[in-house]
Amino acid sequence: MDAFQAIMTRRSVRSYLPDPVPQESMDRILEAGRAAPSAMNRQPWHFIFVTDGERRKALAGGKFAGFLTSSPLVIVGCSNKERSPKWHAVDTAIAMQNMVIAATNEGLGTCWIGSFDEAKVREALKIPGEYAVLAMIAVGFPSNKPSLTGAIASVLRNKKAPEEIASREEFGLPYRKGENVRS
Repeated sequence: MDAFQAIMTRRSVRSYLPDPVPQESMDRILEAGRAAPSAMNRQPWHFIFVTDGERRKALAGGKFAGFLTSSPLVIVGCSNKERSPKWHAVDTAIAMQNMVIAATNEGLGTCWIGSFDEAKVREALKIPGEYAVLAMIAVGFPSNKPSLTGAIASVLRNKKAPEEIASREEFGLPYRKGENVRS
């Protein structure tokens, strides 16, 4: 699978098979995160790979994160606010998106999680104060059993047209696919 295919086929998965994520896949996912660019190469990230069932339960307290208990792997992305005060969140998000694409390439499903209680996650995983808990990623082999949240999300999945989200040359001049612009 090439990168564009992985990007275009990735979907948010909220229902997983109980099978563990192979260690080789976890290693490649981590390498994809490590390969991400960061401002001044500060690499202000730290990733916690959580497979223990009790710890995953502790992470599942967010309004839309209950399914984390059935996800065989949760990756918690932390960003060091002191190492990169201005860019820690952006840099860590770039690395985490690389990890999502790598997981897709491994045949795994993922779901980016922003619904969590940072204090509870911090306590459960003993995260030091200089780190912000940026996001979590559920990872596992997709189940064919759809979840209610997943069904609702699929209805809302339609993407806006290019001219609705992009401009050419200046804000408001529509970007049109296939249109060749001469300078």
